[in-house]
Amino acid sequence: MDGTTTYLVAGCLVGLVVAGFALRWWRGRSAADRRPQPRSGGGQRRDPRRIEVGDIVEIGDATYAVRGSIRLVEGEWRWAEHLLDDLDEHGGRRRLSVAESPAFELVLWESAPRDATVTPGAPVVESGGRSYSWHESGQARYTASGSIGLTPSGTMRYHDYRAPGGARLTFEAYGEAGWEMARGERLDGDGVTVHPQSGS
Repeated sequence: MDGTTTYLVAGCLVGLVVAGFALRWWRGRSAADRRPQPRSGGGQRRDPRRIEVGDIVEIGDATYAVRGSIRLVEGEWRWAEHLLDDLDEHGGRRRLSVAESPAFELVLWESAPRDATVTPGAPVVESGGRSYSWHESGQARYTASGSIGLTPSGTMRYHDYRAPGGARLTFEAYGEAGWEMARGERLDGDGVTVHPQSGS
């Protein structure tokens, strides 16, 4: 090998080593490091009742971008569900519901695998080692925006359950789709911060 070839081979090897270290560093970063960050200094804050697609929501130490929103109306009751950019342990997306029924309430939901023996509408449902009692059921009209995977408007049927300590369980069916089950935990409003999307 002549001198030029030796330098060329050495340069390629150095490049591969640097690329390997960069890839290892990128993969080693935690998922939290790769999540969207709120504007520097905390920036402006928004009331959770006014969340919009693109806003950044901080829940405890976790930060999420809002991918889509579903606004629901049933008679005089109105509430919203906001799809967050983070997958839960079952491969579904976490979502934050915001309601005033009549008290202001925030619930963080994640999908739950549905046991074939669990029936929406039963007086008591067992799931994840907890016993949930029926709370309410009904049908609401919805409008959707952002990346939701639903038609822009339609109907949603639901059965809601509660367990001691603030735990929630819901069955929801949008349009003609089958029932989906989710478990939720009530959040303290002080632990949720909303940063408006840039320019809002």
